[in-house]
Amino acid sequence: MWLQVRLYLLVALMFGLLYGLIVGVSAALGYSNFIFYVILSLVLVGIQYLLGPTIVGWVMKVRYVSDQEEPALHQMVAELARTAGIPKPRVGISKLSIPNAFAFGRWQGDGRVCVTEGILRLLNKDELRAVLGHEISHLKHRDMALITLLSVIPMICWYIAWGLMWSRGGRSRSGGYAALIGIGAFLLYFITNLLVLYGSRIREYYADLGSVQVGNAPSQLANALYKLVYSNTRMPKEALNQGGGFKAFFVNDPSSAWNEIKNLRQIDQDKNGVIDSSDLMALRSKKIRVGFGGTLKEIFSTHPNMLKRIKHLSMLAAS
Repeated sequence: MWLQVRLYLLVALMFGLLYGLIVGVSAALGYSNFIFYVILSLVLVGIQYLLGPTIVGWVMKVRYVSDQEEPALHQMVAELARTAGIPKPRVGISKLSIPNAFAFGRWQGDGRVCVTEGILRLLNKDELRAVLGHEISHLKHRDMALITLLSVIPMICWYIAWGLMWSRGGRSRSGGYAALIGIGAFLLYFITNLLVLYGSRIREYYADLGSVQVGNAPSQLANALYKLVYSNTRMPKEALNQGGGFKAFFVNDPSSAWNEIKNLRQIDQDKNGVIDSSDLMALRSKKIRVGFGGTLKEIFSTHPNMLKRIKHLSMLAAS
């Protein structure tokens, strides 16, 4: 419930900031320029929303498979979707070599859940089911549409800042107001971008909780995430860059693997390369050390710090 409340509070804060910007622009310059920027931003996001699934499928090299081709995968997705109370999404396999999974779509009925060839080779059945439960939860929560909606606000701030800072008001009083408001809009652009990233991290915690709620053991998801991070550190650098700007869809951020694997050594108590139930139970009462570098990197990331994320799963194991 607290994760959901945080998302709602974030939405309220973001639109509150946008409202404050509207008031500032309106007081100094009137509504005309602002309305143009809003319409332009909505058009761009609308195009992205409509074409997004096609673009993601193309970039991620997704091939949709039938239940005759992949009966076990289809059965797993169908069971999880039924437990979550959503329509069964389309099932795809990505040709990317990097082990991962992702979900996308315009709405619940348009949902798609995809796994890479790499993850099918890496995880066992229970771990794969836990990861798929995470992705199914993204579709259930409709959080992709929420992040798309929030991403409109930084875009509006950017267009307003760009327009006002290059205003032709010259040395007139209105021109001075325009430049000041433009600087403020640019600062808001930076702040709201960080808030969108914060919202993205909340949705990852929320999806982890959702995977547990559809019947997966927290230890299975924790161990799957540990395997993904460890496997990412063994991938060539060019493979880690696969997926381009769509890595926010992944269950974890492959580019953070080298930093995360150092922190995750705090969890694997017996150094056997597995995070099991006993490791999670021990983690519940253990104080974790992320470090300044890890905290700073997390602020600019779409995904939570993996050590903190598995700590969250340890608390779910206790509930």
